[in-house]
Amino acid sequence: MKKRIVSILTASVLAAALLAGCGGSSGSSAPAPAAEGGEEAADEAIDYGTGEITIWVAEEVTDFTKQQCDAFFEANPDYAGYTVNIEPVGEGDAAGNMITDVEGGADIYGFAQDQLARLVSAGALSPVMGDNAAWVAEQNDEGSVGAASMADTIYAYPLTSDNGYFLYYDKSVVSDPSTLEGILADCEAAGKSFYMEINSGWYQTAFFFATGCKLEYESDDQGNFTAANVTYASEEGVKALKAMINLHKSHAFVNGSSLGQASNPGAIVDGTWDASSAKEVFGDNYACAKLPTFNVDGTDYQMSGFGGFKLLGIKPQTDAGKLAVCNALAKYLSSEEVQLARYEAKGWGPSNKAAQAADAVKSDEALSALAEQLQYTIPQGQYPGDYWTDATSLGDSVISGEYDNADDAALMEVVAAFQAKCEGYVK
Repeated sequence: MKKRIVSILTASVLAAALLAGCGGSSGSSAPAPAAEGGEEAADEAIDYGTGEITIWVAEEVTDFTKQQCDAFFEANPDYAGYTVNIEPVGEGDAAGNMITDVEGGADIYGFAQDQLARLVSAGALSPVMGDNAAWVAEQNDEGSVGAASMADTIYAYPLTSDNGYFLYYDKSVVSDPSTLEGILADCEAAGKSFYMEINSGWYQTAFFFATGCKLEYESDDQGNFTAANVTYASEEGVKALKAMINLHKSHAFVNGSSLGQASNPGAIVDGTWDASSAKEVFGDNYACAKLPTFNVDGTDYQMSGFGGFKLLGIKPQTDAGKLAVCNALAKYLSSEEVQLARYEAKGWGPSNKAAQAADAVKSDEALSALAEQLQYTIPQGQYPGDYWTDATSLGDSVISGEYDNADDAALMEVVAAFQAKCEGYVK
């Protein structure tokens, strides 16, 4: 394993990391080359200094991360002046802790992609610069790179592409999972149910984003929403709402997203967390696929939705040497080799494209289906709490049949009212 680690961190990469440290630090610069000494001085190892690097990761991967860090430092004696302190702080808590006290926070920390804007606004993330940024963009899938970026700047190293939803189905029931209309027809013919939770603001975006609607917010480091870009009050919004209504009208439709609570399912929109249940329920007929297309007014739309990613960020450092070491370590912890090892040890789905192509990952049908679906999603950002409540109300109205006989003009009023609420969250 040592030989493999060394191959990842060549001298040129280390030099790039040091340059990245210069670009991302506050008022500091990389150590200047010696003014005297010629080639002999140039051949000397760079002095990265000494210190402690604190890392926050989810409790379930603390031991795994410790093992990987030990291997990294063993293979890179130039960094021998640093020790690592790994603390169990989950992705859900890390961002809040960092924003509260950037200086006292971890040097490297895992976080969920929906916290990126807040962390950037709070000055809690050092941009990934130069060759490291190019490496991130080249190595990882498009969705995770987008999740790690703001305004064309990459701020974190992607770790996973494994949070989102796709289709589980019984292949003895569903003959072709590519269209929603075909799935519903097959389920109806077999007396089976199709499950999707359309009164959830998370799942509901599968329709609205598919037709091209936008639902985007900007926020400050306090979590206050400062701007909104919502385009539900449009022909695209009406088409998405009509697709939800059409789904509700099917005799096979049941509102829900948990296989553990499903009765007689033929197919369900769900996530990787339910893979074991899906295998148990569908048995030998277990199958997975990306979400299907749906047709409204003669046009097909690919179902979309939210994607979720785990990212690894670095706190801005005043010492360029330490920042260079942090970048090299974060790069290694997010590399193909370590992502694949993390999948094998903990089941985390890789964002690295080569790791996704590994036999072990490709044979994981749920992760393969999710990886395909994530190409059509957007990373979930921060959303106001009231959005989720109002999205539930919209879905409940669809399910109750309130809009079954509404024409396009009436549906436009519905999506316009919903958009007004979404825009009203910004104060």
